[in-house]
Amino acid sequence: MEAKPHTTKSEKTRQYIIERVAPVFNQKGVAGTSLSDLTRVTGLTKGAIYGNFKDKDAVAVAAFEHNVNTLNDYLNRYTEQQTSYIGKLLALPQAYRKLYKNMVAFGGCPIANTATEADDTHQQLKALVTKTIAQMNKNIADLIDKGIQAGEIQYLVDSQKTADIIFSLIEGGTILSKATGKKQYLTHSLDQVEYLIHSIRQQT
Repeated sequence: MEAKPHTTKSEKTRQYIIERVAPVFNQKGVAGTSLSDLTRVTGLTKGAIYGNFKDKDAVAVAAFEHNVNTLNDYLNRYTEQQTSYIGKLLALPQAYRKLYKNMVAFGGCPIANTATEADDTHQQLKALVTKTIAQMNKNIADLIDKGIQAGEIQYLVDSQKTADIIFSLIEGGTILSKATGKKQYLTHSLDQVEYLIHSIRQQT
């Protein structure tokens, strides 16, 4: 008889810890998150937490990966609903507009938050942030390249440069809106993203 895949108790506990502590690390950062924060939000003892993770840094890394995966899943739900590549690109600013309120409550964008803190203090997280940014930029550039191939986007458009600008506008607007509490920084940035996307579409 073929064995059915199953989740062990240890795996369930590990996932439970990650889901509970992810918002805390996003709001407080690695340095600002204490062991008492972890035990409080999980209801577990220090031994139970560190029985599943080597140390606090390992928990922070797992929490960041969880937060990024959650963000990517959210964005993918929007892009996958569109059938054209221009539509998929325009779905990104639309998704961030709807995400804004929840993102503020969650403590801001996990990529921007972690990049700011880990830049000079946590090499493993810095490497993960760098990899995440590169992958998200690539995803946007791939949509542009496919749009060019499909005749939806002008063939002279530099896909990587355009993707860099789009991602920088989104992240920059997110950081300033979170720092000031003013939504306009993000909405104005998203307006520019939409303008840019419309400007590169193939004219008929």
